[in-house]
Amino acid sequence: MNPYTDEDVMWQRLKDVQREAENRRLIRAENRTTGRDLVKLLAARAWLLAGLAMRRPPRRTWTDTSQEDAASRVV
Repeated sequence: MNPYTDEDVMWQRLKDVQREAENRRLIRAENRTTGRDLVKLLAARAWLLAGLAMRRPPRRTWTDTSQEDAASRVV
């Protein structure tokens, strides 16, 4: 049994963990969204929602005082 085998395995594991940490840091740096990007995204979504709200037809009022009025308002 070699007493240095476990130490070599642990050293290799330490290097692997450090490499993984560095890769995660690099990926986060590439995918980092700035405040300006976030504002652009929110503005685009708000613009879309405003457009969807504008396309909806106006709601009808269903307060009937007489049958003739109600029939003339419904198309």
